[in-house]
This record gives sequence, structure tokens and C-alpha cells, in this order.
Amino acid sequence: MELTAYTMGHPTRIRPAPVERDWMEKSQERFAYRCLPLNIANAHGWEMLLPTGFKAVWGGRDEKQTVNIYPDAGTVAPAVSHFGHGVLTFYVTCLFRTEPGYDLLVQGPVNAPKDAIAPLSGIIETDWAPYTFTMNWKFTRPGTVVRFEAGEPFCHFFPVKRGEIEAFEPRMMPLSSNPELFEQHARWEKSRLNFMDDLGKKDSEAREEKWQKLYYRGVDADGNEVKTADHRTRVKLKPFTD
Repeated sequence: MELTAYTMGHPTRIRPAPVERDWMEKSQERFAYRCLPLNIANAHGWEMLLPTGFKAVWGGRDEKQTVNIYPDAGTVAPAVSHFGHGVLTFYVTCLFRTEPGYDLLVQGPVNAPKDAIAPLSGIIETDWAPYTFTMNWKFTRPGTVVRFEAGEPFCHFFPVKRGEIEAFEPRMMPLSSNPELFEQHARWEKSRLNFMDDLGKKDSEAREEKWQKLYYRGVDADGNEVKTADHRTRVKLKPFTD
């Protein structure tokens, strides 16, 4: 499978998205990394990095002129106020091409909240479109200066198969309608409560283990390995090459 970024003479930095996040590093004993779904999501795609840093602030009105952008000295800001309504628009300096039938899901850096501004998401048909796209962030609070650093990720993307989600037939059923799953969940729930209770006991096995690792290890409530062969504890994506 190929994913190509056609550059157009502008600085373009793309990297596989890392697992690490500043706020996760600062969590007590780095406990945030114990959440495997967070780790997988963090690294599930590639990131585009800013070539230069700047500050921006929104005045609170819909006019484009109420977003003011202040590039670092001697640089040109990689973002503009294009749409108004408190939207900050970033240039994407390449044209992506995916395999036939695959779109590109584009969003902000995963699990990386930023104060006073939030990234918007989009899905682009990059298997045919000869157009670039923009990455947009919307201010959530006026009057607050937002800082973007040079080298900071501003766009996270990964391919998705077009139309696949529409093939799913969602339904809701009581858990009791699946007796085997019901029993497994009940055993897990009991073990979870016991584990949480034992965490407060000195020299307990739970206290030594620190956190219940069933999901992380890919085992069910009875400690048996899951039948699926592709349980993952990390995502390792290939970098873009020339």
C-alpha cells in the first residue's frame, strides 16, 4: 500500500506520530501510558510539523479581521484567517495521493489538548483529487493568546477505506443475550473490584502490579490469550522517504 505526499517547493516535515505526550509524561509515575488505547491512538497516523512559530488571538467576532496573527521575528506565519468565525487556517504544503478507494482522515494531534483552540477534522478523497486542502483550528475562547511553536504538530492524518463504515449494521442488544460474554464480563467486573480493593492493602499482589494488565496483555477475564492473532501494544509506522 502506498501513501504519497507530493511536495511543491515549500518546507514540509512529516513524521510518524509518536506515542509520547507532554501531559502523559507529567502524570504521576507516567501512569497515563498504562492506557493502551491512548498509546495506540497517539501513534495511529502521521503528523505534519510547523516550519515556524507564531502567536494568534481571536477578538470574538465573525469577521476575518478579528483573528490576529503574529509570526516570530524574521518569519512568515504558516497560518491565516481565511474563513472568519474564529477559524485559524493552516497551509498544507503538499498534495497527498492514496491507493484507489482510500480517503485521508485529517485531524489535529491526537490526545494533545490545546487551551482556547481546538482542531477541526475532515475526510478527503485523496485517491483522485488534484487539490490540496487546509487544516483548520477553531478558537474556543476570545481574547486568549494561543502559541504554536516551530516543529509543533498541527495536523494528524491516516488513510481510511472509503465507504467501509457504511457497511456496518449497528444494533443494540442486552448483554444478557450473549451468555458467554455476560459471564466473562461478570468475572472481570468482580476481579476488577477485588483488584481495586487490594490496591489499598500493603504488600498485596495488586499493589505490586500497580495496574490491572488484562487488556494490555491481550488476555480475557480468565487469563486466557485472546483468539485474535493481531493484538497490539504499539503501532510502528514507516516514515515518509524521498
